[in-house]
Order: sequence, then C-alpha cells, then structure tokens
Amino acid sequence: MKAILDPCCGTRMMWHDRANPDVVFADCRSETLTVTDRSHGNADGTRTLQIEPDTILDFRNLPFADGAFKLVAFDPPHLVRAGPKSWLAAKYGKLSENWRDDIRQGFNECLRVLEPEGILVFKWNETQIKIGEVMELVSIPPLFGHLSGRKGLTHWMVFMKPREVMA
Repeated sequence: MKAILDPCCGTRMMWHDRANPDVVFADCRSETLTVTDRSHGNADGTRTLQIEPDTILDFRNLPFADGAFKLVAFDPPHLVRAGPKSWLAAKYGKLSENWRDDIRQGFNECLRVLEPEGILVFKWNETQIKIGEVMELVSIPPLFGHLSGRKGLTHWMVFMKPREVMA
C-alpha cells in the first residue's frame, strides 16, 4: 500500500512530482476538458485540463481501511457557485448544495484512513466560503497553517490525527 493519499487530486497541480509513486492520486472524475482561458492557455484562447486519477472515488466515502495512510493531502472543491461553462469549476470541481455535509464527511474520512499521529494537509480557498465556516465542520484543531495566493485567500493547514481513538 502507498503511504500518501490525495483524494481530490484534480490535475495534480500542487504536486512537484505528479507521478510520485508513494501517492494514491484519486478523484471523483477522470476526464480531459478543453475550456476557454485567454489568460494562460493556447493561442486559440483555450486550455486543456487532464484529470487522470489512479482511482475514481468519492472523498466522502473512502474505500480504504482505517489507518491505511501516513499522510493525506485534502484539497476539496471550494466552489458552490459556478456556471456550467466555468473553467474554474472544470479545473477545481464544484461542491453540492450540501457542501457542509460534504466537507464534514470528507474531513472525517481523511482522518479515518490516517494512521494514529498521521498528518493531514488541508488546502482551502475562501473566495466563496470563508475558512471560519469550514473550521466549524472540522473535528480537531489544526497544528499550524499559512495563507498564500495573490489575494491571501488560500489557506494551508496541517492537522495530526490523535493517537487515541476518536469518537
């Protein structure tokens, strides 16, 4: 079994090695999309996105045993409002109307598949949903974190699964 899980890998854009052999790259979709993007795309005003996970899964119901991973990188979709042709939704995915339940279940599943004292790296962009709303859904406090991005809206947080069994 591999040591690391990325349950919402998308285009694997945060990874330095997008083929890292220690990572299970997973997502709910596998597709190649061509979207309109005049800022960084091709001369014709498009960009091609490739979402090629090792396995298809639902981050709210992970098909792995308890304690299977040493590290989980959890970067779930953060959009709730996006049009049907939105390149942001195509690139990052979109949450359902029940986003609170989705994030709560996903976070708990990520903790479940971590070994005791395993590390969860959580990334969240608060363009549409503030980090405070998300933190109300999380069952343990972060150890530390950092803001990044041009507008300081992307939060990186690190959590450690407690040694004792969680309720």
